[in-house]
Amino acid sequence: MPLLKFDFCMSKRKILILILIILGVLLIPFIAMQFTKEVSWTLSDFLIAAVILFSFGLLLDFARRKVANKTHKFLVTLGLFILLLLIWMQLAVGIFN
Repeated sequence: MPLLKFDFCMSKRKILILILIILGVLLIPFIAMQFTKEVSWTLSDFLIAAVILFSFGLLLDFARRKVANKTHKFLVTLGLFILLLLIWMQLAVGIFN
């Protein structure tokens, strides 16, 4: 029996909700592109954003299922959100260059 069992299993309902949330988030830049030239995403930008958001959603669900203590759960969630924001900002404007 393995010491750690990694089960990334999400129910189909949770995956569907995650995909709908991601599509909703990606609609924001898509709609903005219709009204201004300042937002100019390519197909690859949308694909990369979708992969990052989906990965974040899976990781967040996994972490929240594995951590039992409410305080630790909050801290893990906060840490993952900060990591997501740092990755997003680095890809958008290169804050670490």
